[in-house]
Amino acid sequence: MKKEKKEQVFALCVENKDCDDLEKRKIYKVLPDEGAEKEGYLRIIDESGQDYLYPQSFFVLVQLPREAQEALRVAI
Repeated sequence: MKKEKKEQVFALCVENKDCDDLEKRKIYKVLPDEGAEKEGYLRIIDESGQDYLYPQSFFVLVQLPREAQEALRVAI
């Protein structure tokens, strides 16, 4: 059986107050974390290359075409 490729989730940073590892107007990959989402956070792979929790209010989720997702997957 073939596994379905799950669409990746990306977020546009709109705020980076006190966060040196985030750049405004940059798109970041979001990792699934239901517990964090319930508390109002997103798990983001930031500029350090590591994943950390950031307030959801710092981001706007964006839906990207598959081609853009692939391009970002290679770049991240």
